[in-house]
Amino acid sequence: MAETEKKLSVVFMGTPDFAAASLKHLIAWGQCDIVGVYSQPDRPCGRGQVCTPPPVKVAALEASLPVFQPVNFKDGADVAQLAALAPDLLLVAAYGLILPQAVLDIPRLGAINVHASLLPEYRGAAPIQRAIMDGRHVTGITIMRMEAGLDTGDILLQRSLAIGIDDTAQSLHDDLADMGGRLLVAALEKMTQGGLVRIPQDHARATYAAKLSKEDGRIDWNQPVLTVHNRIRGLFPWPGSWFDWNGLPGKTLRLTVHPGRIAGELPQNVRPGDIVGVDGDMVLVACADKLYAVPTIKPAGGKPLTGREFYCGYLSRCSGEHLAAHDPTCSGE
Repeated sequence: MAETEKKLSVVFMGTPDFAAASLKHLIAWGQCDIVGVYSQPDRPCGRGQVCTPPPVKVAALEASLPVFQPVNFKDGADVAQLAALAPDLLLVAAYGLILPQAVLDIPRLGAINVHASLLPEYRGAAPIQRAIMDGRHVTGITIMRMEAGLDTGDILLQRSLAIGIDDTAQSLHDDLADMGGRLLVAALEKMTQGGLVRIPQDHARATYAAKLSKEDGRIDWNQPVLTVHNRIRGLFPWPGSWFDWNGLPGKTLRLTVHPGRIAGELPQNVRPGDIVGVDGDMVLVACADKLYAVPTIKPAGGKPLTGREFYCGYLSRCSGEHLAAHDPTCSGE
């Protein structure tokens, strides 16, 4: 990376909260001229499908920065508009678009990206969630040079972060978002001092974090309890984890559960998916090897309930603080 003596002129590209954290760190740093902020178009979200500006746009407008929201860069006018800003550098974090080479070629110092993994591991769309689902103990942030390939560019800076046994995708996201912003600023400071070193990725070690779907959230209680726990917390809050419960006569009810904790040993004569009792406010579900304590259950079309509220309301067996005997009517899918 070439050394520069003047204040950098940059364009920032990003969309969700993860990217907004980087933009806010960049604004607070104050040592570059942010000549434009690109974000995905406002889109309907939530139950009311209200058209909502993305977090990066909100942060940019609060700082009185110019905002641009092209659908993509297939229109030459959008590429020309970016070129007219004449940035020295593009800074990209979770923008949501694969940038064409025509865009990457505009800034004289190229483009760098904030990625939420220790590349070359977990390239792609869902690195935070997939790392937790895989039971990894460490993840991190990579600042990398962007090129045409998906997350294949040279590494500029990396910093690791431990994943706790109770971390969820939400809590880890928040920690990594803040780390990403700090590391982006550190990279820019090094760049202006001529101290950045490019390290090619070892592509033979690359793994991919595929985009998530709602079907990923289906819980397989036949798995060991640690596998179940990792999956549920890796998918919280989106897409969430669920299973189809056939504990009501003639009816199957879809239940969404929140992350809980690994509980005790299995009682006699229970099967994976059986709801076998309560522990405090948590309801206990059998996995292949141990019980899993679930704090919150949301029946389809209903409101979230504590595990105890669900146990009392749907199984009518709320007198017991201890494990209930196996009842086939309490089985999951």
